[in-house]
Amino acid sequence: MQHPDFSPISGKLIEFRRHLHGIPEIGLSEIKTPAFIAERLKTWGYKVHRGIAATGLVASLERGRPLEAIGFRADFDALPMDEATGLTYASRHPGAMHACGHDGHTTMLLGAAWALAQDRAFDGTVHFIFQPAEENLGGAKLMIDDGIFDRFPCQRIFALHNLPGLAAGSFATRAGAIAASIDVVTITVKGKGGHGALPETTIDPVVVGSSIVMALQTLVSRNVSPHERSVVTVGAFRAGSAANIIPDVAVLEVSMRATNAHVRRELQRRIEDVATFQARSFNAEVDFTWEVGYPATVNDPAAVDLAARSIVKHFGEHAFTRLESPMMFSEDFSFMLERVPGAYILIGNGDSSGLHSSTYDFNDAILERGSALFYHLAKDDEGLGDR
Repeated sequence: MQHPDFSPISGKLIEFRRHLHGIPEIGLSEIKTPAFIAERLKTWGYKVHRGIAATGLVASLERGRPLEAIGFRADFDALPMDEATGLTYASRHPGAMHACGHDGHTTMLLGAAWALAQDRAFDGTVHFIFQPAEENLGGAKLMIDDGIFDRFPCQRIFALHNLPGLAAGSFATRAGAIAASIDVVTITVKGKGGHGALPETTIDPVVVGSSIVMALQTLVSRNVSPHERSVVTVGAFRAGSAANIIPDVAVLEVSMRATNAHVRRELQRRIEDVATFQARSFNAEVDFTWEVGYPATVNDPAAVDLAARSIVKHFGEHAFTRLESPMMFSEDFSFMLERVPGAYILIGNGDSSGLHSSTYDFNDAILERGSALFYHLAKDDEGLGDR
């Protein structure tokens, strides 16, 4: 099968992506971005359903068999950071930047929507899901809670995410876990402050917090099988205001990642145990504030096989890599994959700055390739499109 002819829209895709790059918006405050997406879809004849999870939207293509549908998802929110690329199309919104490529993900899905709308031979149903708030508030779960799969039921669902360092335009995925869960806990250590010259009259929360930090380093190495992937990181330690004052309180912010649900629960339990007993040994107390995050992103084996066959068929064997191990970043598409079998697929961004970097930029050269993969998945999915 030949790739769709993107020549009528090729330059527009780059224009769309760069426009979106210049107007980044933080999750659930997106106004310009969904409006732009909706406008493009309407010009191609789509009926657009807006206001799902506040700023999300869905457009559907229905031809022939409306009871069978494939879903494609793209995230469109940005990160709360300043851009340092110096690009002519850099962010015009201070404190916001598309540093994870969501502008590119959105444009690739727009490209696929255009191509399938032009293909009068296509027979099936596709739901194009444009999702807010991936980076901060779990927009995928918010859309599910808002009834997205009741209104737009899908038999399979797919998402593409760019990956710097992977050859530009190549694809990679794996069956089972492909990305880790993420949870964050704030540990507040409550001691007894005093003069730095009289430590014996205090309960020093800095010392207690330091003991907790060191003890947490054993969680993975001594509580988790070496065959399971997990990470515990103390990302912040805040305490005190002067060298000669022992404070009353120290605060630790800890993140944990795992690719196995049992390991995830065990890390949560052991973090509380370790911190509690370390503090108790110093006569201090601890409180925990949990921000339970995203589960592991787990791909359906049949969906991965479909994606692999489609990639090899249309792009060649060299274009596909079956990953041996999951990535340790996290992704809220995990919530959708808990409800609908599907696959999260990586597309190479080439030799670029890393994700979440102030110098990152999405590679425009892969826009058509990503759009074409969505198109071919819709056409190749057994029972959902013509073959």
